[in-house]
Amino acid sequence: MRKVFVTVVGTQTDAGGEENRIEFMTEGSRRDRDGTSYITYRESAITGMEGTTTLLKLYPDRLIIVRVGAVDLKQEFFPGLKSHGTYKTPFGSMQIAVSTRRLDIESAGDRDTVTVGYDLEVDGRWQSYNTLVVEIREEV
Repeated sequence: MRKVFVTVVGTQTDAGGEENRIEFMTEGSRRDRDGTSYITYRESAITGMEGTTTLLKLYPDRLIIVRVGAVDLKQEFFPGLKSHGTYKTPFGSMQIAVSTRRLDIESAGDRDTVTVGYDLEVDGRWQSYNTLVVEIREEV
């Protein structure tokens, strides 16, 4: 397992065009096996998911995000795919679906950048268009 620095930038644009953005950087760990990268880090209070551990499963053509702890959630991102799941929080659960419009995975030396664009539905109703940019940088 190798130490990495993870930078996450998320934006959410609702039907009225209002955009919310969060950005944070944290330390994490990475291991690679059979062409798949596994990146693990702890969420912070800035994301509203403090007490949650996030695992990014980075495949050559898809991204799976698994969150466990204060928030439980599994999301799969693959262009053209609509994936369904249950978002469990301390305040209750809701059914969500994500429809991936865009997924770019770029590797350059000691750095990977993952860019995802997707539509989010909650309980069957469209909520927002979201982008997620995750940069994973190896500690040098």
